[in-house]
Amino acid sequence: MGLFILRRSGVMIITAICLTFIVFFLTNLYPNLEKLAKTQGNFRMSDEAVTSWLDSRGYTQPIFVKYGQWLGVVPGWQFENDKGEITGRCFKGKKTPEEAAAEAGLCGIIQGHWGQSTVFKNEVGTIVGARLSRTGALMFWVLILMIPSALIVGVLAGMREGSKTDRTLSTFSILTTATPEYVSGVILITVFASSAVGLKWFKGTATAAAKNMPDGYGWAFMPDWMVGFWYRVAEAPTFENFFLPVLTISMFGMGYIARMTRASMAEVMTAQYIRTARLKGVKFKDIVMKHALRNALIAPFTVIMLQIPWLLNGVVIVETLFNFKGFGWALVQAAGNNDIELLLGISVVSVVVVLITQLISDIGYVYLNPRIRIS
Repeated sequence: MGLFILRRSGVMIITAICLTFIVFFLTNLYPNLEKLAKTQGNFRMSDEAVTSWLDSRGYTQPIFVKYGQWLGVVPGWQFENDKGEITGRCFKGKKTPEEAAAEAGLCGIIQGHWGQSTVFKNEVGTIVGARLSRTGALMFWVLILMIPSALIVGVLAGMREGSKTDRTLSTFSILTTATPEYVSGVILITVFASSAVGLKWFKGTATAAAKNMPDGYGWAFMPDWMVGFWYRVAEAPTFENFFLPVLTISMFGMGYIARMTRASMAEVMTAQYIRTARLKGVKFKDIVMKHALRNALIAPFTVIMLQIPWLLNGVVIVETLFNFKGFGWALVQAAGNNDIELLLGISVVSVVVVLITQLISDIGYVYLNPRIRIS
């Protein structure tokens, strides 16, 4: 097992380097860098001014050198202007040659230097940590609601394949999986949060405060109930406005897990040892709980573990729809505003979460299924 984990860890590191380099290469294409220079400087900048701006910030270096500096295995860039003042990646402000030489060194992702966000004007690590914690809370409650519900639906459907219960639950699972989050989210908001329909079970408040906020959402042109609901989800989430995003994500993922569990349970219930237990007169409840359930959960376990990276990166639509300022919302803001450093920071977190989740899934699969041999 130790050799298996070590080998998989090595593959993970290589995969992480390859994936982050691809993202780094795509975000550092010249059109993106030119747009960044004009956004931070002046949209009427000449080509020479754009080149000068990029050169003074290390963007014109070879791609492998820039990637090494960002990763933290190559010393950070330094630029000296006509006045003899030096700016660099590893320090803020302008330094003298002596001060720059003293502070020169490695300063990348490995050393904890994630860069500065051009949109939020803050450290990327701080932004990612804050947004990730909000999405983490959302993911936690989604998993709490989604996994037990999906397993119950799948087990009940697979226990008696072909019955009315099986057909009803299978139809429900297919409908939830086939309905995109932006459709189910709009339906839930309209039905349960809109005053126009009448079911104001999940309503928002602080409408006046939201309309007075000059943050560019255009809330002054929205209905009062929508303004209050979105404002509360974004700034002060409570059960009555936080439950709908959780339910929207849970419904979409629950159907897939339930269908996988149903297929696995139906296959196990036709196995020879289950038939033998029935012939011996073992109670049906004991057959399901003691013999069938563990073997039936082997395949769904992998699917459940893969839901974690899907939740981390797949909540973009839901967080944007409900104005929930989490990890997906930050990704949309970074992509829409060409925030290169923030995009790279988000990509690192996403890659690490996906790879670690896959490793845990592989280890758990080996423990659940003793028939798998580690070569």
